[in-house]
Amino acid sequence: MQSETSVNSLLPFLQWLDPRLESAIATIEQNSTEEKHDQTTELIAPEGSRLAQLQQHFDLSDFDLQLLAIAIAPELDRRYDRLYAYLQEDNRAKRPTVDLALNLTGASAIEKLERRAHFATTAPLIQHNLLHLVGSISKPTLLAHELHPDEQVIRFLLGQPGLDRSLLSSCQLLTPDDPLDQLPIDEDLKQSCTKLVLDYWQQEKPLRLYFQGSDRHLHRQFISAIAQSLQVPLLVANCSLLNDELPDLIPRLFREAWFQQAILYFENLDALKTELHSSLEHSLKHSCGITCLSPTQAWQTTIEGFTIPFAPLTFHQRRTIWKTQLEQANITLDEADLNVLGDRFRLTPQQIVAAIRTVVHTIEWQPTPATITPLRDRIFAAARTHSSQALETLARKIEPYYDWADLVLPEDQEQQLRELCNQAQFHYQVYETWGFNQKFSQGKGLSALFSGPPGTGKTMAAEVIAQTLQLDLYKIDLSQVVSKYIGETEKNLDRIFTAAANSNAILLFDEADSLFGKRSETQNAHDRYANLEVSYLLQQIEQYEGLAILTTNLRSNLDEAFIRRLRCIIDFSHPDFYQRYQIWQHIWTDKTPLHPEVDLKYLAQRFEVTGATIRNSALAAAFLAASDGGVVTNEHLIHAIHREYQKMGKLLS
Repeated sequence: MQSETSVNSLLPFLQWLDPRLESAIATIEQNSTEEKHDQTTELIAPEGSRLAQLQQHFDLSDFDLQLLAIAIAPELDRRYDRLYAYLQEDNRAKRPTVDLALNLTGASAIEKLERRAHFATTAPLIQHNLLHLVGSISKPTLLAHELHPDEQVIRFLLGQPGLDRSLLSSCQLLTPDDPLDQLPIDEDLKQSCTKLVLDYWQQEKPLRLYFQGSDRHLHRQFISAIAQSLQVPLLVANCSLLNDELPDLIPRLFREAWFQQAILYFENLDALKTELHSSLEHSLKHSCGITCLSPTQAWQTTIEGFTIPFAPLTFHQRRTIWKTQLEQANITLDEADLNVLGDRFRLTPQQIVAAIRTVVHTIEWQPTPATITPLRDRIFAAARTHSSQALETLARKIEPYYDWADLVLPEDQEQQLRELCNQAQFHYQVYETWGFNQKFSQGKGLSALFSGPPGTGKTMAAEVIAQTLQLDLYKIDLSQVVSKYIGETEKNLDRIFTAAANSNAILLFDEADSLFGKRSETQNAHDRYANLEVSYLLQQIEQYEGLAILTTNLRSNLDEAFIRRLRCIIDFSHPDFYQRYQIWQHIWTDKTPLHPEVDLKYLAQRFEVTGATIRNSALAAAFLAASDGGVVTNEHLIHAIHREYQKMGKLLS
C-alpha cells in the first residue's frame, strides 16, 4: 500500500496532467461553452525530490518528464485507464500511445516531428529503460506504439523497496554487516582503500576498483565491510549467472545500483560471458557510482580505475585462523600440528572454516569410539578435501596407495626422495623459524624431475611422497595440455596453477618432454610461441609454493637450460637382479597361496623386467591360480610373464 508521502511525491505529475486531459476531453465533446482549463501549468520537479534526482541523473528534458507523467498515471489511478481509452476511442487502449502523448503536450505538427527524437534508442528515456515503447503487428508505426513506464522507475519514484525483477536470478541486494577490523587483510590496505571509497562517495565521483587475488570470498567480505562503514547497501552481481540473452542487463545493473544508492560488485568476473564484455566496458566508462570487479586474474580493460592487489595469506595469518576456529569448535591441536597446517595447506579463511565444519560433522556421525579416526588425521583429511576442489575438473586425482616398503630403488635414489620429502616437511622451520624467507623472496616451492624408462617407479615414487606428506596428488598429462593453437597452452596452464594455488597439492606433470624438448633455433612464429610456452611453465613452477614433479622417459630429450632450473633431479633406472628379487618378494600379501616350489630368485635372474612388469605379472598369475586350483605356481608366473612380453612386442626365449 502506497504511503501518503510516496503518492505526494508524484503529485506534480498529476497536477500537470489533469488539466490537459480535461481539455482534450472537452475538445472531443466539442463543448464550446465548456470552461477552458488552464494548460499553462508547468511540470517542475520539486528540488531535492526523487523526480528531480531522476531528471538530473539521466539528463531528462522537461518534455521527457511530461512523457513519464503520461505513462505513469495509470499506475497511480485506474481512472486514467478509462480516460486514455476514451481519448483514443478504443476501450482496449488503456495505455497512452506516442500520438496521444504528443497531443496532450500540446505539440504542433512541426513539434511532433521534432519530438520523435525523444523516442530514439539513444534518447535518455529509451536508452536507460525508463520508458518502453510497445508496438504490435497491427500497430507498426511509432505513433501507434504504447508508452509503458519501467516498473523499477515507478518503485524508485515512490520510494518502494525491492530489486529489479529481471535481476533477481543473478543479483543480491545486501545490507552489509561484515566488520572490517576482523578481516585478514593488511591494515594499510584497509585504511587506504576505505578512505579512497569514502572520498569518492562523498564527492559523488565515479570510482572503479579492480580486485586481484584468488580468494574471491575475501574480496566480497572486504567490499561488504567498506559498504557497511559507509552505511550503504551492496548490490552483488554473480557474473556466472548473468543472462547474455538480455541485451540491456548490464546497463540495468548500473541503473539499479544508482536507484538503490548501492556499491555495485561484480563477483566471478572470469565467468562473464564474452557477449557481455563490451556492454560492461561501455557501462563502466559512463558509470557514476562505486563499482568493484573481482576477477581471479588481472582483468584487461581500457577503463581507468584502481587495482587492489590481495596478497595470499601469510603462514602466520593461516595459523592464527586455524587456531581461532579450532578453539571455537572446542578442538585442541598441538602447536606443532598447527604449524604444519598453516604451512602445508594454503587455504583461504572460508576454506579453513569449511574444513573445521567438516571435522565437526564427522565427530557427530561416527558410530562408535572403536571406529574413530585420530583427530589429527581427520583435520588433515578435511584440509585436503577443501584445498583441492578446484583442481578436480582440471587434473586426475591419484589416491596414494604405496609407501616406502613398496618402493624398491637404489639407496642413493631413495635417499634423494627422502630429502625431497624433508624439504616439504620442514618448510616452516627453515623459512619461518630460521628466517630464510627473508633471503628467498621467490622460488620457495619445490620442483623435481623424475627421469627413467616406463615402469621404473616414477609415479609410484610420487605416490609415496604424497602418502608421507599427507597431501593430494594430481596428475597432469602435458601432452594433453599443450595445444596447437597459439596462446591456448598458457591458458590451460594458468587454469591449473590458479586452481592449485590454495591447495598446495603435489602436481605431477607427465610426459614433460612433450613441452620441454630441446629448443632449436627460432625459425618462425610457432617456434617463438613454443619457447614462450616453456618459459611460461617454468615461471609458474618457480612461483608455485607447493611441490611440482615432472616425469620424462628420456632425459636426453630435455633442454639443459630447463634442467638447471629444477631443484631436484632423480634418475630411475631398470632394477638390477637384487632389486627385482626384492620386488618379487614384496608383491605378495600374507593371504596369497604361493606354492612352495615357486622360485622367485630364478624369476628375478631370468627375466630382466621393470617393477611395473613384475607387478602386472604377479597379478595376472594370481588370477590364473584362482581359476586353476587356487595356488600360485611357477607355471602360472611364467605364463603371466609371457603375456607381458607379448604386450611389449617381445618374444620369450
